[in-house]
Amino acid sequence: MNKSELVDAIAKDTKLTKVDSAKALQATISAITKSLKKGDRVALIGFGTFSVAKRAARTGRNPQTGKAIKIAAKKVAKFKAGAALSKSVK
Repeated sequence: MNKSELVDAIAKDTKLTKVDSAKALQATISAITKSLKKGDRVALIGFGTFSVAKRAARTGRNPQTGKAIKIAAKKVAKFKAGAALSKSVK
């Protein structure tokens, strides 16, 4: 499912227009993004938790040449599925 298909599904389930559904989805994504940028967690009970994790700097290998390369430290977004979501996927 891509973003436009998700907007269609939201519109169908909520009886909102596709424009309003797209605005609601964009507002949700924006709120989650802003929270993660601040370093906060976003917990949606039954769905899952978005968080930020720090990856340490490390040495990797270029697969074409085998030469060692340095990979810089960075922050990455993580998602952990909640119990209800995990159970429904099984």
